Amino acid sequence: MTQTINGVESKFVDAGGVKTHYLEAGSGEPVLLLHGAGPGVTAESNWSETIPALAERYRVLAPEMIGFGTSGRAPELHYRTSTWVNHVVSFLDALNLSNANFVGNSLGGMVSIFIALEHPERVKRMVLMGAPGVGLQMTEGLKALRAYEPSLEGMRDLLRTHFAYDPAIATDELIQRRYEASAMADEHENYRAIHKGQSSRDNPPLNEEVVRKIETPTLLVHGRDDQVLSVDISWNMVRLLPRADLHVFHDCGHWAQLERSGEFNRLVGDFFASTDQKSCG
Repeated sequence: MTQTINGVESKFVDAGGVKTHYLEAGSGEPVLLLHGAGPGVTAESNWSETIPALAERYRVLAPEMIGFGTSGRAPELHYRTSTWVNHVVSFLDALNLSNANFVGNSLGGMVSIFIALEHPERVKRMVLMGAPGVGLQMTEGLKALRAYEPSLEGMRDLLRTHFAYDPAIATDELIQRRYEASAMADEHENYRAIHKGQSSRDNPPLNEEVVRKIETPTLLVHGRDDQVLSVDISWNMVRLLPRADLHVFHDCGHWAQLERSGEFNRLVGDFFASTDQKSCG
């Protein structure tokens, strides 16, 4: 069943055996938006300000990766980086897309990196926004994210204290929607499994040697004041990635796509439109 609201279609597709919910808008060259791993995250809550703007120039696709939103769950709640990599590649296959431009937020950035490593032909260009990488360290924001227990007050504190530079960005409506999503039946058990999987030693290593192998043109975007994943990660990555540029937003936390939406959308749209093969800007 397809539902359309303000030009954005809500759809489902079978991606490698996983019932996958995604949002779609616009036409033209495909742009794939991959969300982060915060509690109660959905494609809509992560990309509400991004989809309409990019859809003026591109075919925008925002799937909810396995384990998130209303997409399927992993068997026995066993998540690894490969779980999401395989799911996203299957999603591209299900839509008959040989490749796409990627925008990866946080966990979505990590997934984008490993798709670029393992399936470089599928990633035309990629934007890594507030993404993990070389030099990742535990922060107070990351501790709070992983320790989250479902409650309205807990969600309010997480989003306003740790995610956003300006607490007003985390509106009462957003807090309520994300809390309700995080408190659905079995959702918290699933959330715990997701973050346990991210800490697993079964995940492939991401070190300097590995990153230097990525030839995909890349734009790194980071909030200077990100309390979840430090901007130092992107400074490390831009020195290692052979074809990368970096844009740092001041007075911005972990949500550049919401906190600096107009500038972010223009930056990303122009990056994907560039035909310069020698530079990413």
